[in-house]
Amino acid sequence: DGRGPGRPPNRWRAVVEGSAWERDPRTGQYYYHAFLPFQPDLNWRNPAVQDEMLDVARSWLEFGVDGFRLDLINHLYEDERLRDNPLKPGVRPYLAQRHLYDHSQPESLEVAARLRAIADAHGERVLLGEVFSDDWQDCLDYLGDGTDRLHLSFYLDFVRQRWSARGFHDSVDWLEEQLPRAAWPCYYLDNHDLPRSLSRLGGGRHALARAKVAAAMLLTLRGTPILYYGDEIGMTESRVPHAALDDPIGRKFWPLRVGRDGCRTPMQWRSGPGAGFTTGVPWLPVDPSASTRNAAAETGDPASLLSWYRDLIALRSATPALRIGEYRALPGMPRDVFAFERTDGDERVVVLLNFSGSRRRCDLRLHRSWRTLLSTHGCDAESAALAPYEARVLGARLHEGPGTA
Repeated sequence: DGRGPGRPPNRWRAVVEGSAWERDPRTGQYYYHAFLPFQPDLNWRNPAVQDEMLDVARSWLEFGVDGFRLDLINHLYEDERLRDNPLKPGVRPYLAQRHLYDHSQPESLEVAARLRAIADAHGERVLLGEVFSDDWQDCLDYLGDGTDRLHLSFYLDFVRQRWSARGFHDSVDWLEEQLPRAAWPCYYLDNHDLPRSLSRLGGGRHALARAKVAAAMLLTLRGTPILYYGDEIGMTESRVPHAALDDPIGRKFWPLRVGRDGCRTPMQWRSGPGAGFTTGVPWLPVDPSASTRNAAAETGDPASLLSWYRDLIALRSATPALRIGEYRALPGMPRDVFAFERTDGDERVVVLLNFSGSRRRCDLRLHRSWRTLLSTHGCDAESAALAPYEARVLGARLHEGPGTA
């Protein structure tokens, strides 16, 4: 709703850069938009607005939806006094602010609690929130004690890691240490706002090998993994020509490559015009890699990334320790190996992820009947050496006698 006539109340810069206040020529009033001008923010401080939005949520739940993915839920409220953010050094206006007043206000947490009560009243539903903040504590705050706010919260620190076993290890350990006992982690590597991980995490000719290691990590950690379309076939970041750009951010800052069109190109189902996605003209051009990297070409190929994803998902589904088991990082590993165990009852699973392009030896005290459940290289479980960029999942029963490998 309008915030009043005259000049805008402050000089906030929106996420897309430029003024966060827009004048409506019909009314002469300014309205606030944290993002694009055609996305005006609602005034959640108006009780009637809040009640109406919660009624909308109830209606969808009554229609039978399984839940909601809540985009930037920590941006529902702004500072009640509409104060300017303090300034700090930054190369772009949005980065030249300390964002104290334009998001992560305590009132948004109250809305999360109201939404949880509504969702719980409708049975098994889920609330998955995107909390965009440089303070990782915000991610936890929106989970509450695990029972009174969101069910899941995207963990941004994980997705911002570079290709480093130590970086991912430390990120996961921090979350595991900080999470309330009743809360549940949520990990992802790609979404509609990020350059695709196969390109972002590098590796050159080893990019697909790295992608298999990353997939194994995502699908064996404790928590809910979130997959983005095309992850499973190794879609890369596309270089969309200027004339075809669709993202307003990309158009505004061209020739800087800050837009998000590169991760939003059509799904590559098969080779040929339209990549099996359409027989018409899609909103973004199909990436040239679709001629060889597509679901049809990878189906039935046991060495393909798609087959690896399918194997991982099948293993996760069949293994309680991977679905619901406890997590513990394994100490004493080489620096470029991320190793952890998952346990449920007497079932124990160990995951070994070699982030290095060289062989790495992992000294583990294993069980005599320890066996390889899945490996990128089909290695023998008796070997303590990991091949370059190998992901290996091992399984055993806790009650069996120890041995050494």
